[in-house]
Amino acid sequence: MKKFKDAFRGIKDALKEKAVRTQFILGLMAILGGIIIRLDYYEWLIFIICIALVISLEIVNSCLERICDMYSTEIDERIRIIKDYASGAVLISAIASFVICILVVLRRLI
Repeated sequence: MKKFKDAFRGIKDALKEKAVRTQFILGLMAILGGIIIRLDYYEWLIFIICIALVISLEIVNSCLERICDMYSTEIDERIRIIKDYASGAVLISAIASFVICILVVLRRLI
């Protein structure tokens, strides 16, 4: 039970990060859009997986940024690369999720 409590505290703390909050709000907007266009079961599965993936990667990205900042606040090419890789992973998942969701929505509207 303690593990769940710690995990929920982690989510609560992560939502203090602007980037995580932004992805969370975009996820809620996607859910609202899904309700409006009445997604079916499998479309909901796709939406939920995409939303969870992007938010999870954003949380991991925030963790890596904090760890890097603990290591050094000075300009370091190695730290820049680590941070860029992590933010690149978020960007790839966000773009893929956006394209997937657009395809689902277009399929519904056509």
